[in-house]
Amino acid sequence: MRRRRVMQDDDDSDINMTPMLDVVFIMLIFFIVTASFVKESGIDVNRPGAVTAESKGRASIFIAISSDGQIWIDRRQVDVRAVGANVERLLAENPQGSVVIQADKNSRNGLLVQVMDQAREAGVTNISLAAEPLQ
Repeated sequence: MRRRRVMQDDDDSDINMTPMLDVVFIMLIFFIVTASFVKESGIDVNRPGAVTAESKGRASIFIAISSDGQIWIDRRQVDVRAVGANVERLLAENPQGSVVIQADKNSRNGLLVQVMDQAREAGVTNISLAAEPLQ
């Protein structure tokens, strides 16, 4: 008596990758949605020193004021009158965001006050000034 071997289809031996791909894409979407993106100012400034300077953990909006009076938000130069609109836009992306103003130590104090006023009018309650720690 002869035994016959029954050939199985190759379809049964393949591994179904669809559930794994679904999980990977769901995890990717989760990380993209929950990530908080930092909006850098765009320029480096010479910050003043302070003995009481502390490190701030999570800031999401950086505004830089250069020594010659230029204002930079999100790597773009903006006019002082447009600071409020830019902060509102960035705040809409991250409602828990805080603002850090990086003013050059040779910048004008009046411009700093105007920028702070524009940020407050945009709805930001947590505004910090950047300083270098002195030892």
